[in-house]
Amino acid sequence: MYSTDSIKVDIKLRHGLALHNAGKLAEAETVYKDILKINPKHFDALQLLGAIAIQFSKYEYAFELLSFALKLNSSNANVHNNLSIALKELKRFEEALASSNRAIKLNRNFSDAFLNRGIVLQEMNQLQEALLSYEQAANINPNFAKAYSNRGNALQGLGRLDDALLSCNKAIELDGNLVEAYYNQGNILFELNRFGEALQNFNRAIELRPRFAEAFFHRGNTLVEINQLDEALQSYEKAYEIDPNLPYLQGVILHTKMRLCNWQDYETTLQYLLSRISQGYKCSVNLSVLAFTDSLEMQLKASQILLNDKYPPNFSLEPIPKPTRKKKIRLGYFSADFREHPVAYLTAELFEMHDRNNFELFAFYFGPQDSSSIHKRIVASFDKFLDVRSHSNKDIAQMSRDIGIDIAIDLTGLTKQNRVEIFSFRAAPVQLSYLGYLGTICADYYDYLIADKVLIPPESLRYYKEKIIYLPSYQVNDRKRSINSKYFTKEELGIPEHQFVFCCFNNTYKITPTTFDSWMRILKAAPNSILFIYSENKWAETNLKLEAEKRGVNSKRLIFALHIERDEYLSRYRVADLFLDTQPYGAGTTASDALWVGLPVLTRLGESFASRIAASLLYAVGLPEMITTTTAQYEAKAIEFANNPEKFNYVREKLKSNKFAKVLFDTTRFTKNIETAYSQIYERYQDDLLPTNIYIE
Repeated sequence: MYSTDSIKVDIKLRHGLALHNAGKLAEAETVYKDILKINPKHFDALQLLGAIAIQFSKYEYAFELLSFALKLNSSNANVHNNLSIALKELKRFEEALASSNRAIKLNRNFSDAFLNRGIVLQEMNQLQEALLSYEQAANINPNFAKAYSNRGNALQGLGRLDDALLSCNKAIELDGNLVEAYYNQGNILFELNRFGEALQNFNRAIELRPRFAEAFFHRGNTLVEINQLDEALQSYEKAYEIDPNLPYLQGVILHTKMRLCNWQDYETTLQYLLSRISQGYKCSVNLSVLAFTDSLEMQLKASQILLNDKYPPNFSLEPIPKPTRKKKIRLGYFSADFREHPVAYLTAELFEMHDRNNFELFAFYFGPQDSSSIHKRIVASFDKFLDVRSHSNKDIAQMSRDIGIDIAIDLTGLTKQNRVEIFSFRAAPVQLSYLGYLGTICADYYDYLIADKVLIPPESLRYYKEKIIYLPSYQVNDRKRSINSKYFTKEELGIPEHQFVFCCFNNTYKITPTTFDSWMRILKAAPNSILFIYSENKWAETNLKLEAEKRGVNSKRLIFALHIERDEYLSRYRVADLFLDTQPYGAGTTASDALWVGLPVLTRLGESFASRIAASLLYAVGLPEMITTTTAQYEAKAIEFANNPEKFNYVREKLKSNKFAKVLFDTTRFTKNIETAYSQIYERYQDDLLPTNIYIE
């Protein structure tokens, strides 16, 4: 006989299920709660309420409900699967995996459980295992579009981009309204540099889900690549409107505004962003932070946040057995920038000059396809050049181990298209960072960072996780870089005759309002001068003109330099009289280029690595008098240069005589110094000594 309560519960359960199936979840939730008031141990009400709690992102509550339900009946595969989903969202991945495995053990044909198991494994960075789980889901249900979409995502992570694309195509073929499939396909196409198609996919994903914050974010990234920066900013801001806590979005928005020289609410936004970083929030990638602040403490904090989130140490590969000493040390240079890129322009001669009696050189290239002359030159300079674009980070690390690389040198760091994760697996017994990223990567698996005493003085060492290899001069240079024989006239470049020409060819995101304030005060105090600036985009040009007028400077005194071929770009420096550096992210390759052409550089010494790079170059070329320590000194020196140019002719003459006499452009000496460092750190490893600061004199 049924009791009155049982009848009530049955009626309510049928009503709740009807509401649930109709998508009226809030109403169904109320009904299930009513059932539990009558019978707190009603299994169906508990598990259904747990499923709704997941839908409402109430994961702790879902965990409690589903755990209690399993105490009543531990043989229900659906409940184990839902519990796995809740645990996954709570970042309890090991427990989530165990729950998925229990669901599968109870039902070997449970395709949803295999799908969810794959998602958990992917969160745990076990991509190969995740791929197998997605494939099992698709084998059970060949029409399971989500399984193919997620399979594509896993294949992308494994570097199998063409296969990933086919898998997402299959998902869309099965379900033309599957938002995730378009989103995943957009990310794959983006990585393949097929930006127009990627944009179409993100647009379709947004059409299907108008409040898809991640799709707006990646749409913005794609628009940046095709130089539609104004639309990119709008897309980022829409993502922020939907989800202000989307990881790293706030920093991307400010960085994009800086590229546009859009300084509306700059100081307020910056202070808010820095406060969020100090509290441990994932709000900006490190490369942007270098341009936001000169604080080493803040840069270190940002690195810690990013590394803990994206690149923690990975121990899925066995420890590297200690190899026997070799006659030739095997160097592995890893980079996305062996192409038309500043890193390539600086390093080309180093690779050519390495002593092949003592070193073997291997390149691991994961940048875009390139057919430039600099790429071909670098390819020819290595003993073996490996194009690893289509390989996963784990596979690249294993490849490096199999080759027997002794020292792995990361030339990309935390910059665009980085593969820091390769180093998290330990690609070599000794690993170091150089040139690409101007700061600490803050990971235990980077043993060393190359610098010099200007870049990292003793008082700054506590902000660096790596041990420091101190070279006499930090930056390598290529003495073979050519300067076009053409001499530009001022008239050709739109510069009035008889004007003192200040210039800065740094990227526009390095121009802060504070730096621009200094420049405008300099122009006011040096009336017979103009400022020649690299014009990265039309919006920056318009905004800088407006900002000049706001500061009482005629915008016609700003002349914009367009992008031109590299040899002509170098030649263009000849029309300038003085290069003005930016703060807090200073000139690196651009300052080196200026000095190579014979143009003096004026800088202000900051605290961070990125703010001291030009000072490092000036010390190395024997021009310490061009380094100032305060804004007032920086401005006074620039003004004196412009108003009394003949007084400073000695600086140009000194630069000319020092060019090949000092260490900055002595590639032979640099190569010997860095090889000495490599030999010392290799010997320390062979002698079972821990990394320590290395000083090469």
